[in-house]
Amino acid sequence: MEAWLGMLFGYVLIFCARVADMSLDVIRVLLLTRGWKWLASVVGFVEIIIFILVLNYVLQDGLTDPGKIIAYAAGFATGNLVGGIMEERLAMGFVSLQVFPPVTKVDELTALFRREGFGVTLVTGEGRDGYRKILFLFLKRKDLNRALKVLNQYDPKMFFSVSDARIIHGGIIPGRSSVVAGR
Repeated sequence: MEAWLGMLFGYVLIFCARVADMSLDVIRVLLLTRGWKWLASVVGFVEIIIFILVLNYVLQDGLTDPGKIIAYAAGFATGNLVGGIMEERLAMGFVSLQVFPPVTKVDELTALFRREGFGVTLVTGEGRDGYRKILFLFLKRKDLNRALKVLNQYDPKMFFSVSDARIIHGGIIPGRSSVVAGR
């Protein structure tokens, strides 16, 4: 009975270590894409130590124990899931929200976003049906859901796109000490 408990503890240990190491992997990649290479290297250091230790444990007696392989694979998959959830909760960095409203709604939607505390820049573009205004909002990732909620309540069928903004300099972004370039 004790041998069975020892094996079960080993499987749980493999699973948990792999979840930790893969979650750190997701965070490390996020940090790299946000330009935080020093912090990413520290996270990577811890991540690879966990990886080597758990892999050594799995391979210790060869690949004779399918339970270790299943725990390893399950930890890998779960670690990706947990890392993705952590990344969403951390909401690090900035995004660019581009909204393409009908001409008749530009002024009202711009005013609404500004009332809600968002900085909005209007740009004229040309589409298939002629000229139109495009609203650009640069915001913290953690504020994206709030901006999308405002947009969805105004018009759930509004066309928009969201992209990561790696570096932002100057401008007006609520909640950030803002410096307006050129003023």
